[in-house]
Amino acid sequence: VDRHHGFVNKFMGDAALVIFGAPLDRPDAPTAALAAARELRVALNEITGLDIGIGVSAGLAVAGNIGASERFEYTVIGDPVNEASRLTELAKIHPSRTLASTSALYFADDAEQDLWELGDAVQLRGRRRNTHLAWPIDYPK
Repeated sequence: VDRHHGFVNKFMGDAALVIFGAPLDRPDAPTAALAAARELRVALNEITGLDIGIGVSAGLAVAGNIGASERFEYTVIGDPVNEASRLTELAKIHPSRTLASTSALYFADDAEQDLWELGDAVQLRGRRRNTHLAWPIDYPK
């Protein structure tokens, strides 16, 4: 994650929220997030044997300190955050264990796009519109 200029914002149970492109705007954030997801999945599987799910989305979100004056917490909120969470749920039962929305691919550079396979559209829990899926071509089997 660090190598791709992202940071782990918080842990929630067995999940982690990783942010790219905030607090500093980075035009390569979608590319970095997708690359980190691919590498993280392989590394965690090889090192720990953990069978995890990773979801990646991209788009406009609100980033900043949220909460009461006694306890601010830096985080991001918005549709891409919700979509990534739902993709993570689905990734846990997908053979690749790593899913991205095609909106994330759309904003990534061509070299990163070439490393992902496009799939079908699905309706994720709690969302009205379908999300078009993609997963790494070379996922560990």
